[in-house]
Amino acid sequence: MHLRMPSIDRGVQSFIWSVVFFLFLYFGMVAIAVSKGTALAISLVVAFGIFLLVRTRGGDDPLDRR
Repeated sequence: MHLRMPSIDRGVQSFIWSVVFFLFLYFGMVAIAVSKGTALAISLVVAFGIFLLVRTRGGDDPLDRR
């Protein structure tokens, strides 16, 4: 029997990536003394961009090999 990883939807993957990078950026900026409001705003914008990037361009699509 060959076991393989379960299929995870690309939307779920992109949401997880954006949450991980949001937390990394937010706590990183707070650690270097950026105000919490500025860190929150910048982290939200970048996390949304990462979500869109991974959602549209992420993953290996077997039909898209050229």
